[in-house]
Amino acid sequence: MVDDTGKQAAARVAGRMRVPDDGYPTAPVERIASLNPAQRAAVGFGIEAQRGGEQRHPPLLVIAGAGSGKTSTLAHRVAQLIDCGAEPTRLLLLTFSRRAADEMSRRVGRLLGRRAAGTPPLPWAGTFHGIAARLLREYAARIGIDPAFSIHDRQDSADLLNLARHGLGFSARAKRFPLKGTCLAIYSAVLNTQVALGEVLQTSFPWCAEWQAELKSLFREYVRSKQAQQVLDYDDLLLYWAQMVGEGELGREIGGRFSHVLVDEYQDTNRLQAAILLGMKPDGNGLTVVGDDAQSIYAFRGATVRNILDFPQHFEPPAQVLTLDRNYRSTQPILDAANRVIALAQERFTKDLWSERRTGEKPWLVAVRDEADQATYVVEQVLARREAGLRLKSQAVLFRTAQHSVRIEIELRRRNIPFVKFGGLRFLEAAHVKDVLAILRWGQNPRDRMAGFRAMQLVAGIGPKSASRVLDHIASAAPACLLLDEQPVAEAARPAWREFAALVADCGPARTPWPTACERVCRWYQEQIDRLHEDPLPRQADIEQLALIAATYPNAERFLTELTLDPPAASSDEAGPPLLDEDYLILSTIHSAKGQEWTAVFVLNAVDGCIPSDMATGSTAALEEERRLLYVAMTRARTHLELILPQRFHVTQQPAHGDRHVHAARTRFIPHALLPDYEQLSWPPPAFVVAPANPHARQQVFDLTARMRAMWE
Repeated sequence: MVDDTGKQAAARVAGRMRVPDDGYPTAPVERIASLNPAQRAAVGFGIEAQRGGEQRHPPLLVIAGAGSGKTSTLAHRVAQLIDCGAEPTRLLLLTFSRRAADEMSRRVGRLLGRRAAGTPPLPWAGTFHGIAARLLREYAARIGIDPAFSIHDRQDSADLLNLARHGLGFSARAKRFPLKGTCLAIYSAVLNTQVALGEVLQTSFPWCAEWQAELKSLFREYVRSKQAQQVLDYDDLLLYWAQMVGEGELGREIGGRFSHVLVDEYQDTNRLQAAILLGMKPDGNGLTVVGDDAQSIYAFRGATVRNILDFPQHFEPPAQVLTLDRNYRSTQPILDAANRVIALAQERFTKDLWSERRTGEKPWLVAVRDEADQATYVVEQVLARREAGLRLKSQAVLFRTAQHSVRIEIELRRRNIPFVKFGGLRFLEAAHVKDVLAILRWGQNPRDRMAGFRAMQLVAGIGPKSASRVLDHIASAAPACLLLDEQPVAEAARPAWREFAALVADCGPARTPWPTACERVCRWYQEQIDRLHEDPLPRQADIEQLALIAATYPNAERFLTELTLDPPAASSDEAGPPLLDEDYLILSTIHSAKGQEWTAVFVLNAVDGCIPSDMATGSTAALEEERRLLYVAMTRARTHLELILPQRFHVTQQPAHGDRHVHAARTRFIPHALLPDYEQLSWPPPAFVVAPANPHARQQVFDLTARMRAMWE
């Protein structure tokens, strides 16, 4: 609800509006005419008295619901500040991507009536990390660092951490010590969440908890190495900035450089970023943050919803809270369903999204038998909507984690339907899946040097040199004389090598029947996965899926051939689109879909164990984030929303072609009381066959109930 203060501010600003002779509005009248009352209140709050000198500008929190025009509102507020006398060089605008900062600057320029070439600069618009790097170079001499410091990316940081790891002898321990990637993830989590190392280990990395003392000494050596080499890593940029503004006099000096600090997507900030803002503006003067607590879904990156929930109480008097609740994206039936899902949250800023698109179909809850039927149903619906005139690009399939799209991807490939996947690699591009396929390929063809080189390095104690030496021996040996377990490897690695050699031999032609050979490889790899990867749990699920898929093929050759006929197009978190002029379906994790919208949206696996994830049921905070994740997925849809509910999931630890399965319940976030918000259907529709009545047939009557009783007499 918009308060009277905001309405009065908007009205006073509106009274000073004018249009210049060149036709481009430089005063607010034309600019804010298209905004709704809540947006105008947010644009004008606290800045009506700025002309005539520095004034106090109370802290402002704008709760911007999904599809409510958040970006436009923030750009209008920046333009309004400049129009009312604020110097662009004294405005600090913080976003989460450089593209967002550039787009905001362009919008502000257009709103102020300057053509692109004459757009007033916003020199301090950028990401938290980009602005941090600039400030640290300016103040380097005063905080004890070299202004010519280098910045390491994640790979550089992991390599430097690995050097410290080797130097301290941790890589030579009898028990496996966490790999460099895991160590860096732990280090980053401690800094960004501002939580003690022991607590981070217990909650997020329990398999590393026994190494707490060693990790602490490793991080101490890592910091010493960075300082000796005058380098900062990605996390250091925020850490140094927070420490710098935490020094009273220096913090006031840096905060005083900016009359206004404006932050986009505040719900995605971590504790370090919140500390930076409070260090620069401890009284909140000139501080505006925009976000939506209902869309806080990045805890795995260190973000915390507490930042936005607690923001008003950091100041005295509390910060003003204004709400944008008009949605310009979805139909009202979709918003009604989403509103009622998020209304069950334990703590939130109250808002109910509404739309002028009052009519439309309710969201669908579609029950299917299993994941195979889910894939078939979704693909058929996508094609049906395409035939009805809705382009593939206007449709999206969303899922909780990347492996949930495996069946969909295979079905799309089978039907030759182009698609782009956002959020995680395509299934067949993931490193752990490629590892398993490399073992299978090498077992099928020992002369496949690339497969062998990758597969051998999965064995503890086997590195590139040992792998190359073994491959050279194999290349020079006669086929009948190849004895893999007798190849030259280090003595310490020989027990693990012999186990691996037997595994590879069993994958050969005419050895272990298919798909038992694949199941054995998958089991072996799952035993190694903690050692090989820092995030083993989601990768375990991918390997289980691979075993299920393998069981649907008659032999290894067919399986490997069909999975490699269409090689991956890219190896980044965006799988890469087909040709730019080609239509293609969107596949996306819900995390990657945030900020996007499509006419039709399908949400896969809307069942307990998937949404919420079974790994998130251990704490209330994690469950609440899962609720927000479903809300984000639902509010991506403009017109059509379908939530798919597979009724059973096959168990992978079973003999080939088994039918062990578990039944799944509808997500707990849509309890029975909310079902009137949805259309419910089952697919495929049940087919009842009724035999024609035959009045001349003699019908026998059997008293089976008496027979059952007689068994126990």
